[in-house]
Amino acid sequence: MSIFPDTATRVADHTPPSFNDAIRAETDRSILHHLDYPEDIDRRLAELDAEWDIERVLEANAATVSLVGLGLAATVDRRFMALPMAVAGFLLQHAVQGWCPPLPLFRYLGFRTADEINRERMALKALRGDFEDLRIGKEFRDRARSGRAPA
Repeated sequence: MSIFPDTATRVADHTPPSFNDAIRAETDRSILHHLDYPEDIDRRLAELDAEWDIERVLEANAATVSLVGLGLAATVDRRFMALPMAVAGFLLQHAVQGWCPPLPLFRYLGFRTADEINRERMALKALRGDFEDLRIGKEFRDRARSGRAPA
């Protein structure tokens, strides 16, 4: 694992395997459910559009804790300035390495990466038949490369 891991895998790489497995299993359960109940796919896709990914949760958490720390520093004791300073450091650490202290808790609670959410979204769209009209083959690629519009 590099000190600067890939953006797409950095959160999962810094999550305990059991948490990743639980998140994957929940996604698999959803896909299997919708295999049997395709009429629920549209509702689930709307839920996925509204789902907060781990980045958004971490950003909201950092902003909230920072604002509370600033408020306490302004009204109670200036030593509370340590709180937003620590949060800023943790947020930078997450941006660079993909890990910060609240990450394991949020992953345990089931917050997923944008990539994990999109994988479920694409699987459900495939079940719904959204990709049946895609034609990817040698003839299509050859026409696209030659500049002729694919038929």
